[in-house]
Amino acid sequence: MTSLTESLQAFPYLGETLALTSAFVWAAAVILFRISGKKVNPLGLNFFKGILSILFFAGMILITGQPVLFKAPWQSYVLLALSGIIGIAISETLFYASLNRLGAGLSAVVSCTYSPFVIIFSVIFIQERMTLLQLFGVLLIVSAVLTISQKNHESHVPRKNLISGIAMGTASMLTLAVGIVIMKPILNKSPLLWTTMVRLLGGVLFLSIFIYLNPRRREILAAAFSPKNWGPMVPGSFLGGCLSLLVWMGAMKYTQASQASALSELNIIFIFILGA
Repeated sequence: MTSLTESLQAFPYLGETLALTSAFVWAAAVILFRISGKKVNPLGLNFFKGILSILFFAGMILITGQPVLFKAPWQSYVLLALSGIIGIAISETLFYASLNRLGAGLSAVVSCTYSPFVIIFSVIFIQERMTLLQLFGVLLIVSAVLTISQKNHESHVPRKNLISGIAMGTASMLTLAVGIVIMKPILNKSPLLWTTMVRLLGGVLFLSIFIYLNPRRREILAAAFSPKNWGPMVPGSFLGGCLSLLVWMGAMKYTQASQASALSELNIIFIFILGA
């Protein structure tokens, strides 16, 4: 396993390749989440995905023989859990709610705010720097995404849904960016699977408390864990919560957060292709 890890690290542009892979996998998951969202509450969908992801990464840790409790300062555990609360529990629940209101096309347009948020926070808080060539590449990606989005977005969305959907989508991208910047310094020097697992546990624990306090908790959980709704949910949760998350965390580990976030924006183009 160590030799495999070293071989991967020697791969040129590993982080960039993982970011592109994550974009495609996440796009496929979004289409499935859009279908699931018609029957399952965003809280329930996010909770189901989180449980499935924890089981997946726990299995990965056992198979690879990595330590469950990595020797790290307690502050690292707290920051990773906080990153999970902000970037998974809050951000993804807001994203699913926005997706239900806007549809995949318009939701993809709002997602364009993700990369600028990550770049700004990365420069301010973790002192990342981008060359002029890299910055030009980011601008090309964002402009291309905006262009295709304007020509292909879904129409006939009620004004009430449009305003609330845009607000939730923007808040989702903002909280996702905050969660990334919080975990990035720890991710750079820690095992990928352990970092992902702690972050997931923090997010799912917060979600479980939030759902417990919700007066509609029985309805939310019944829909999420009803086998008749698992058709699109299980593959969507595996792609979006397991596979996409794994390669996305790898992208964040092996390249700058600002670069990885810009390349991840290409998921929007993949969404339009797969949606059609």
